[in-house]
Amino acid sequence: MTSDPVPLGTARPARSRSARTADSRMLILDAAVDCLVEEGYAGASTLAVQARAGISRGRLLHHFPSRAELLVAACDHLVTTQLEEVRRRSVALMADGPTGRERVDRAIDLMWATFQEPPFWAATELWTAARTDPALRAALGSGEGRLRAAMAAVGDGIWGPEFAASPVYADLTELLFTSMRGVALVYAFEPRPAATDPHLPLWKRLAARLLGLDGDA
Repeated sequence: MTSDPVPLGTARPARSRSARTADSRMLILDAAVDCLVEEGYAGASTLAVQARAGISRGRLLHHFPSRAELLVAACDHLVTTQLEEVRRRSVALMADGPTGRERVDRAIDLMWATFQEPPFWAATELWTAARTDPALRAALGSGEGRLRAAMAAVGDGIWGPEFAASPVYADLTELLFTSMRGVALVYAFEPRPAATDPHLPLWKRLAARLLGLDGDA
């Protein structure tokens, strides 16, 4: 049985206020992300975000009373979205069930790739600015732990239970994370192919040694 067609000219049901509010917030966050990634912290002013989002000043301030809150929320939004994308990529990357050195190498390749993408550079803009901006520093500090926990959960899925259960796993992944972050900063002024960075084989050898995989082919 088919339903009766909706008569022409029939108005669509009004969208709820909460749905409109959520859409406005997402519009602002997307505009802030674009400003932050394309123009950097200095160019991501509230006026620039407002203009890009095409909204009123009042609406922007209703959602985000301060620039620091806006940009931290934008970075959180970008990182959260990217983490889900990395999770999907890791599922595809590990679909054939690699083990041993092969899984370690793929996990490190994927980790390193994330340091060449917009979320890293957006976060870098905020970290740098926070050094001399107490309000931004405070706003960043409140959400940093939550984001790191989310990143760790995605990382566990990438490495798999075999390695996530290793007693050296937490130290190894922390070392890789901080090392990759430092190396990636050089790419801000020295563009080069990230896939051939000389640190990449070094990280893989180090991981294999710490995880007891030196003898693996």
